[in-house]
Amino acid sequence: MTQTSTLTIADLHERVEAIFRKGGLNDVQAAALARVIVAGERDACKSHGIFRIEGALRTVKAGKVKPDAVPVLDRNEGSAIVKVNASGGFANPAFELGVPVLAERARKLGIAALVINDCTHFSALWPEVEAVTNEGLAALVMCPSYATVAPTGGNKPLLGTNPFAFGWPRKDSSPYVFDFATSVAARGEIELHRRAGKQLPEGWAIDADGNPTTDPEAALAGAMLPFGGHKGSAIGTMIELLAGIMIGDLTSPEVLDYLGTTTLAPFHGELIIAMSPEAFAKGRPGDPFARAEVLFEAIVGGGARLPSQRRFVARKASETNGVTLTAAETEQLDRLLALGLDAIA
Repeated sequence: MTQTSTLTIADLHERVEAIFRKGGLNDVQAAALARVIVAGERDACKSHGIFRIEGALRTVKAGKVKPDAVPVLDRNEGSAIVKVNASGGFANPAFELGVPVLAERARKLGIAALVINDCTHFSALWPEVEAVTNEGLAALVMCPSYATVAPTGGNKPLLGTNPFAFGWPRKDSSPYVFDFATSVAARGEIELHRRAGKQLPEGWAIDADGNPTTDPEAALAGAMLPFGGHKGSAIGTMIELLAGIMIGDLTSPEVLDYLGTTTLAPFHGELIIAMSPEAFAKGRPGDPFARAEVLFEAIVGGGARLPSQRRFVARKASETNGVTLTAAETEQLDRLLALGLDAIA
């Protein structure tokens, strides 16, 4: 039987934050990264949990992200656009700095956008969506990545996995949240299949010659495919335009040119849009939150499941029982804490 150990969420956070400090990150960077990593483990999202620590540290070691960066907020008074320059650091502390101003502006104007520039992004988007829904606001969040996805009909990587997330606040329950890559699967899922020695499902990827493949190694050397064929390809392109070109930051091909590899966390920008349901519905009949609940109840009543429900169930269990790690995962954390960047190949 595989040996496991269980940590409280607070203990796991303390350990992960200590690892990032050992890797040379300053207080603001280490704390924010630990929060998002632990959130992934807490919610049983293994592809965005402690699995991501090594990639973040590898990017630090390669000199492609500044571990001592301090993000800079531009409130841009009077505008619906709030900007944070991540100063070459990770996106997470920049987001945490900007979201209170974003929420204030969205409540005042009905809609506001947070632009994060010059950041390295390696995490899921749902923690950021939930930070906005916690303010009673609806949210759209998106960012490019690096060129690993072939557009529909193409045979070479051009688009990123380009995650896209949405959240709707609910007054008496967890928010309605979805967060998905616009590729068939997140790149981390391909890597997890490779590490486990498992074949990929059909339709996930092509090899370097443009042929369909179920081999994770061949997929990583080739390209992933968009979800939904031309529809996912179009949404992925939209994200390149809105969260790359429109905000004056890098597109996925430019990110790959900058990094020269897909083994490091991508460097680009991010776009977060916050909306006030009350402001948009003002003057119209009905409470938008109550009307949304009618829709959600109809979905569930018809036998369907709202997105993120498994994650919320896992969160509740982790909050009660702690987070369970395998012996290999515990060994990985111990090694990273002991060696810091020296543990990274």
